[in-house]
Amino acid sequence: MANTEDETRFKLQHERLLKAAATCFNEKGYSGTSLKDVASGLGLTDAAVYYYVRNKEELVYQCYLRAAELGQEAIERAQRDGLTGFDQAFLYVRYHIEILCGERGPVAIMSEVPSLSEEHRQEILKLSRRHSQAFEKILKLGMSDQSIADCDIRMTGNAIMGAINWIPKWYHGDQAVAKKLLEEFPKILTSGLCPSNN
Repeated sequence: MANTEDETRFKLQHERLLKAAATCFNEKGYSGTSLKDVASGLGLTDAAVYYYVRNKEELVYQCYLRAAELGQEAIERAQRDGLTGFDQAFLYVRYHIEILCGERGPVAIMSEVPSLSEEHRQEILKLSRRHSQAFEKILKLGMSDQSIADCDIRMTGNAIMGAINWIPKWYHGDQAVAKKLLEEFPKILTSGLCPSNN
């Protein structure tokens, strides 16, 4: 019982740490963020942060792993819930924004990949490519079932996912903005996919 409680406490605090670190990295970048910044944002000592990570590089790596996991969750949920390719694309945008702007946010923008060690960099790039390919698969499905107009799949995927992934750079927790994002962004980012608009 005690072990379970300790594990739960560790996971909750680790999640808090990654969210606080995401805020710092998004606002100040890798070079402008110190572990002291992250610790102070949580009301912790520097030493307490070292209980969860060995150094700043590992912290940003863990933030990127979390971002990849949450993005994959949004993709898989959209694939389960959407009937057509267009439905899945629309839902993916919505579900991903729900994560970014909801209680599980903030999420780190993967803009500091070059700062990672070679091993960590290759792992994150692999996860990022897998995520892009999963969304491209949705676009291909839409073209096949004719719910999405013929398009350059790679460029279309990059445009939509790029717009979503940059949200944490300028969204800072305003719930009115979050509501507008959920209402408008899925429509804005997928309206050009409809065959009638091409």
